[in-house]
Amino acid sequence: MLIPLPPYAIRWLIAGAAGLFVVQAQAQERIYRCGNEYTNNAQVAKNRGCKLMEGGNITIVQGITPQASRPAAATPAARGGGEQRINSPEQRARDSDARAILAAELRKAEERLAQAQKEYANGEPEKQGIESRNYQRYLDRVAELKAAVARAEADVAGIRRELSRLDGSAGSPGTAAK
Repeated sequence: MLIPLPPYAIRWLIAGAAGLFVVQAQAQERIYRCGNEYTNNAQVAKNRGCKLMEGGNITIVQGITPQASRPAAATPAARGGGEQRINSPEQRARDSDARAILAAELRKAEERLAQAQKEYANGEPEKQGIESRNYQRYLDRVAELKAAVARAEADVAGIRRELSRLDGSAGSPGTAAK
């Protein structure tokens, strides 16, 4: 239930809201531009000969500085020395862990696929409750079950692809080294 406000209360609310906007506009300090850098420190700006920015608020998001310590030529050399990395015990342990995780995920995905296929029953699942009177609801559920089977099949295929890629990459450095 809304309570009607007297006209003077509405005026006070409008004046208060306008006051908030004025305070917010005054909260923005002066911003100075020093080449590609910005500052709100007037003393630093004066010392560096920066220009005062006018015309609205400025939002600056600090980016990530690139690491200059690595020379660009080091990256191809690291790729060429891939045999050492692959043959290291740490890398073999990581690969083994990855295979175990993928194998567990594959088992789970295959179980989900089997469950989805069982519920789908080749496109003719049993009708449930109101579906005997509402055929469209039954058709909608059949379509959802069919989509679930397709998703589960795609999941299984994707995990098998990852496993074969992981198993295939383990043998490729040995052949490349020969």
